[in-house]
Amino acid sequence: MLTGLSIRDLALVEALELELASGFTVLTGETGAGKSILLNALGLALGDRADSGLVRPGASRAEVTLQFDVSDLPTAQTWLDEHELFDDLDSCFIRRTIGSDGRSKAYINGRPVTLQQLQDFSSLLVEIHGQHAHLALLQAREQRRLLDESSGTLALVGEVGELYGRWRTLQDQLTQRRQTSAQRAAREELLRYQVEELERHEVCSADYEQVLAEHSRLANVGRILALSQQQLDLLYDDETGSANRLLAQAVTSMKELGALCPELGEVMAMLHEAQIQIKEAAASIRHHVDRLESDPKRLEWLEERIGDLNRLARKHQVTPAELGPQYAALSAELESLGRSEEQVAELERAVQDTLERYQVSARRLSEQRNIGAAQLSTRITAVIRELGMPYGEFRISVQPSDDSEMGPHGMDRIEFSVTANPGLPARPIGKVASGGELSRISLAIQVSAMAYKSTPTLIFDEVDTGIGGGVAEIVGQKLRLLAADRQVLCVTHLPQVAAQGHNHLLVAKSTQNDVTQTVVSPICPTERTREIARMLGGVRITEQTLAHAEEMLAQALS
Repeated sequence: MLTGLSIRDLALVEALELELASGFTVLTGETGAGKSILLNALGLALGDRADSGLVRPGASRAEVTLQFDVSDLPTAQTWLDEHELFDDLDSCFIRRTIGSDGRSKAYINGRPVTLQQLQDFSSLLVEIHGQHAHLALLQAREQRRLLDESSGTLALVGEVGELYGRWRTLQDQLTQRRQTSAQRAAREELLRYQVEELERHEVCSADYEQVLAEHSRLANVGRILALSQQQLDLLYDDETGSANRLLAQAVTSMKELGALCPELGEVMAMLHEAQIQIKEAAASIRHHVDRLESDPKRLEWLEERIGDLNRLARKHQVTPAELGPQYAALSAELESLGRSEEQVAELERAVQDTLERYQVSARRLSEQRNIGAAQLSTRITAVIRELGMPYGEFRISVQPSDDSEMGPHGMDRIEFSVTANPGLPARPIGKVASGGELSRISLAIQVSAMAYKSTPTLIFDEVDTGIGGGVAEIVGQKLRLLAADRQVLCVTHLPQVAAQGHNHLLVAKSTQNDVTQTVVSPICPTERTREIARMLGGVRITEQTLAHAEEMLAQALS
């Protein structure tokens, strides 16, 4: 629950430290005293939009800190632990600051968090119901939310929403596949032509560098033969000046030198090795020359081959050496397109399967909503009859939406209707309820639905507007009853409601040195009697008014 509130330099509040207790706490004060400032501070700390206009004039920033006891809130503890914000303490602190430039920062347990994280966490701790809650009640989405919360179907709603999102994604993919079928057919035809053309020219088996080498060799046969014969003469064939002949002479001379100088024997071995190498080199050249012959037809074919490969390379904007990989890529794409019909069929099956799963979950959701609607209708009917509508009857209708329209929240059209008088048919609440009736119905719905929520702190901001007398006393009793197992704070202007509080905070304005400030403080029993009397009698408080106030407080305690 909320145990502490600290405000610095927010609107008319320079500094405020407030301890809050469990049970039902009422906040009262003169009109304009600043009750709304407290609600603004709470909303700001819980994640509302920041407004630099809330910073007190002359201050550089405003700051609001909330302290919560989370010792009995495993859900909040788990959230803190998952986000590495849990300090293993019973208390948790939320702090929000707003600079005069409009920039805001949020902290949980002293560590900075995003606004979304702050909102997610605070939703586990506090729920605020403003004085215009009955207006939201007229909206279909709010009626659906209230029913799902009280019926315990939120998890099933999440499952339905997930299946709906999956179905929409698959449906979009299928539509896109079908819309591009003409383009796919044209692309497939082009790819088939290109692949067949590359296959005809056997680009996969073509080694472009090898083709170029063979072409160069055949185109220069004459020159190769002439140079080869020249090298044979120099190495071996010339009887007078070949390298082999000169080495033979050197070997003969080295024999005599070796006899005179034995240490040169190694040189003799080297000369013999050189003779062998020259002989083998000459043999290799001769062998190659013997196999080399002119082949005009082969040369013509090679020239055509080179021309074809270059033409295809220019056509596909690749190098001739890259034609093989290009063929592989085009073949893979063609195969993929060839499987497109199969993929469409797979998508169709996935769409149908997801749709059927969605429909099963949506029907189960509808069944549980109908059960919950009957139960919640009974509870709300009982409460509105206590709130001054003795013949009132509340109904929640759960009907298939138009044409069984699918949506992320199921296939139901949920409508809240009411009849205030016997014999009249129930009609939508926005069409038959007066302003006062609508306030009572809204409060009845909130009280009935809240009993099934786990939120530890509920804040009501003048939700009792438009009611009075004995009905107001019952409203106070309902709020007090609601606070039996949670913390309830209520800003009210009705003495009948204020008298039911376990705790009473007074909001007042104080002016010192021409500076006006809002002050909030708990009040003692005597002060509380005078505050209830003020709410009953206005400016002039009589002994009779005080006696009436004491009686109301005594009855609340009995």
